[in-house]
Amino acid sequence: MAGWFNGGVFTLATVSGVIAATRAWAHPFTSPFTQAGSPVGAPALDLITAVLISAALLVSVVALVVRFAKSSGEERLQLKWCAAAALLLVVVFVASIWVNSAVVNVLQSLAFLCLWTAIATAVLKYRLYEIDRIISRTLAYAIVTGLLVGVYAGLVLLTTQVFRVHTPVAVAASTLVAAALFSPLRRRVQTAVDRRFNRARYDADNTVAAFAVRLNDAMDLDAVQDDLAGVVHQALEPAHVSVWISHRD
Repeated sequence: MAGWFNGGVFTLATVSGVIAATRAWAHPFTSPFTQAGSPVGAPALDLITAVLISAALLVSVVALVVRFAKSSGEERLQLKWCAAAALLLVVVFVASIWVNSAVVNVLQSLAFLCLWTAIATAVLKYRLYEIDRIISRTLAYAIVTGLLVGVYAGLVLLTTQVFRVHTPVAVAASTLVAAALFSPLRRRVQTAVDRRFNRARYDADNTVAAFAVRLNDAMDLDAVQDDLAGVVHQALEPAHVSVWISHRD
């Protein structure tokens, strides 16, 4: 609910900003602070938008604090930095909406700096937003794109300059080869990148693959059940593991 409310508020704020900018364009040599663009003495739309933005920021902080209160373990460590910095930022930001002061503007800049520092700490130290996966996927797709572009350009030059193949035919053939290479190349590159930047996923994949090999020769159902529970615990580290077995006559 908080996300939907904030989305609606900031959509309205965008529309209000466009309207305010249109008024400013009509009087380019007038200071924006003397126009009806500030909350004090503003038209009804600007005043409503200012109130809703203040409410949206407060709702965001409340949602973050509620999630922090319900969290535990690593998630709690991730959120405590963002929650503290977001609370400080919202207080200063709401004040800046209603009070036009140089001191408030300086405090707002410092609050943003605190928020960015908190996010950086949560990301780098406590793996917020699964930064390892983001880095791994970004590197993998960048490498695959570069390799496929090189292969495509090399095939086009080879077919057109060496074999003297007609250009549309060469381009079509090179495109098909690059498309055929995408999936196997992406898997190999993703595995290589995960080995270095996303070790948790790489180790989990190896654990599951080893279990699949052992499963081919397993005959004892109880042993398979214990092995499966151990693999799930090692790969995913859940709080509880339960296995349901359906017996069919």
